[in-house]
Parts: sequence; C-alpha cells; structure tokens
Amino acid sequence: MFGVTILGNNSAIPAYDRHPTAQIVTLNEQLFLIDCGEGTQMQLSRYKIRRSRINHIFISHLHGDHYFGLPGLVTSMGLMGRENDLHLYAPAPLQQILQLQLDVADTKLPFKLHFHPLGNDATLVSNEKFSVECFRVYHRIDCWGFIIREKKKPRKIDREKAVACQVPSVYYERLKNGDDYESRTGEIVKNEWVTIPNIPGRSYAYCADTIFNPAIAEKVKHVSMLYHETTYLKTLHERAALRYHSTTHQAAQIALQAEARQLLIGHFSSKYEDLGEFLTETTDLFPQTQLALEGVTYLINQDKQ
Repeated sequence: MFGVTILGNNSAIPAYDRHPTAQIVTLNEQLFLIDCGEGTQMQLSRYKIRRSRINHIFISHLHGDHYFGLPGLVTSMGLMGRENDLHLYAPAPLQQILQLQLDVADTKLPFKLHFHPLGNDATLVSNEKFSVECFRVYHRIDCWGFIIREKKKPRKIDREKAVACQVPSVYYERLKNGDDYESRTGEIVKNEWVTIPNIPGRSYAYCADTIFNPAIAEKVKHVSMLYHETTYLKTLHERAALRYHSTTHQAAQIALQAEARQLLIGHFSSKYEDLGEFLTETTDLFPQTQLALEGVTYLINQDKQ
C-alpha cells in the first residue's frame, strides 16, 4: 500500500478543529512523517498510527506550524521505550533547537537520533525499495519539498514460461533485473522470453509552503500524486504572493505543468471555515484534485482517477 494520511491540514493557526501541517506517508511496511506541527502526536494517537514504525521524519522549514510538535513527539518516543534509530531530515538550525530542549530538561533519549541537515536538492535516502529526495521551494525562509519514490524491479516473471524454459527459481531475481539465463549446457534463455515489463513505481511529491513558481513543476514532473499548498482562494493572489504562499488556481497550474496524475491540496488559511470552494476552484483547472482532510488516507495510484 502506498498512501498519505493527513494529520494536519491548516496553516499557521489551528481553527475549526483543523491542525497545523503533518502527514504520514505509508509505503508498504515503511512510515514516513512529513512535517510535525503542534498536536501531531495527539493526531497519531487519534488515528491509531503506530509511532514506533516511524523511522524517518522530514521537516520542510522552521516556521512553527511545521515543527513545533517535534520535541514532544521525540520525547514521547523515548518515554515509550523506543530503541530503533530515528532519522531526522531538516534545516540545520533545528538540530541545535532540539538539542537545547533536550538538554534543559536533562532528557537522555534511549535511541540514536541521526540528524541530516538539508542543503541542496539531493537524494536523502535510497535503498532497493524506495528513495526520498528533497528540492527547494520558494518561501520567506529556506524551505524544502520532498519526493518519495517506490522502486520496482524492471521486469516481472512469467512463471508459466519460466518453468517451461526450465529456469531455476533461484535465478528469478536476476531475471527481474533484466539478465538472460544460461543453462549448464550453454543454452541461452532470453530475458524477454520469460518476463514482462513491470509497471513503473509510484511517487508522491510534497510541496511545502511556497509562492507560485513554475520551476516547481519541473522538479515534480510526472509524479503519481502531488501535494501542493493552497493557503488562499484565487481572489487573494496578491496576499498569497506577499506572504509567499499559493492559491487554488496556482496549485492547479503546477499540477498541470508537472503532468501529475493526482493533486492533493491543503495548508488552508484559518480565515476560511468552509473548504468547499477550495475544491471547486482547483478542479476547474485540474479535475483530479482532492482536499487534504484530516484522518483520511489517500491512495497513490498510477492511473488518473
């Protein structure tokens, strides 16, 4: 399963039972936390998400509505006896901020906390199952977005044909990577005879707080699902620009230019109680749009919905 669960969808001030930004991305057995606004650990409990399965936390920038929940969450993980390493990817000053809070409370974590400072656009994590990249967006302070990509073997085994060609099952992993098979007698079984192309891996791009900038579309080209902030409705585009935020139509334009398959919008200003118009305005330009509603898990698919 590949999906994103919304823990917080509001902007700076909590309002109307909406909380500051936080999301859990689930990729099979992996849980990733993206941003950690105030109240995140309460939302994790509310939606029965096991914090012990979170091994990677990504903080986009150091405005409080995106990280004020982190010290409490990390401390609670320690109190609950966590032993597994925890990896934190964030702007460099957060390391000192977090360490100061631990020091003044004389808190000793029972697990290893690895801090990875964000700098240039880069791959942060990469293994055989997934990768995570960061890229700069355009806010009042240094701010990053993230892309989580699912990795799949290039080929899938056609078991009926593989058995017919007498390819040993121990060789299947090499077939998945595109290798041909050579028998003990020197007979060659071409890869394409016993495999079929795999479907491409899915991807999720998270665009944190940002002013409208078409350059973002190039950074998230062809993602399966794009999350983009929509702090304001389209009529307040001047206020959005002044505060380095985006509107509904601007998020839709980025999704269109990126050729994304799905768009998820959030980071709503507390000036709005009803979110219906956010969806109406965005779907006018990009129909495959959903509101990021708290407690809802959005599945990341390859095909357009």
